[in-house]
Amino acid sequence: MTPARLSRTGVIIANKPYLSLSKEDQLIATPNRRYVPRQQVEEPFKINQKITAREVRLVGENVEVGIYPIEQARRFAQEQNLDLVEISPTAVPPVCRVIDYSKFKYEQKKRTRELKAKATKVVVKEIRFGPNTDDHDFAFKLKHAQEFLKEGAKIKAYVHFVGRSIVFKERGEILLLKFAQALEDLAKVEQLPKLEGKRMFLYLAPKVVVKPKTAAPAPAAKPAGAKENGAKEAAPKASAPKEATE
Repeated sequence: MTPARLSRTGVIIANKPYLSLSKEDQLIATPNRRYVPRQQVEEPFKINQKITAREVRLVGENVEVGIYPIEQARRFAQEQNLDLVEISPTAVPPVCRVIDYSKFKYEQKKRTRELKAKATKVVVKEIRFGPNTDDHDFAFKLKHAQEFLKEGAKIKAYVHFVGRSIVFKERGEILLLKFAQALEDLAKVEQLPKLEGKRMFLYLAPKVVVKPKTAAPAPAAKPAGAKENGAKEAAPKASAPKEATE
């Protein structure tokens, strides 16, 4: 019979399922469990007392730019209730700014997220052929490849050889070259057909389409007899001479 044990709360722990115990009792019931402390995240920038340089170059809008002893630079930051942040540790002397460090880190993370969002993700579409692909299947897959390239995706086309069909590797190479030639208006070849194991690969990338610049419309030509600056209209034609009186 398993002897009963008392927990810190006075509850008897004996022949109870582990998950039915409280968290505190679970720790007691597992004496061999090792506690692994959470690792501290190292700050990307040195601040305040962690800056070890004897003198630093201060930059920014709220200080006079120049080289100062580290103690004086820290004093400037304390007087403004801000932090002294080392932003360029490799410079001689290191470059520091007097800023709010928490706000500075927030802006850095926000800028990093924006750059990741703007970064273009490369999409690779795979198109599989066989060494005996017929013309109908070839045209069907060619149409899909054209749509992928227009969307900006790369193409990874390959011929898969099954069993003894590997003896027809020349046929697969001809098929891939024909595929690349049919897409030459939309794609450029990144890698020519290359056999890797039982597959022959061809890599295509979309061409960058440069839009022609629209020429500015030419100013309308002025009529030959027109006068500048709103000239007055020509005088009306003289009326026909009256008949002579007798």
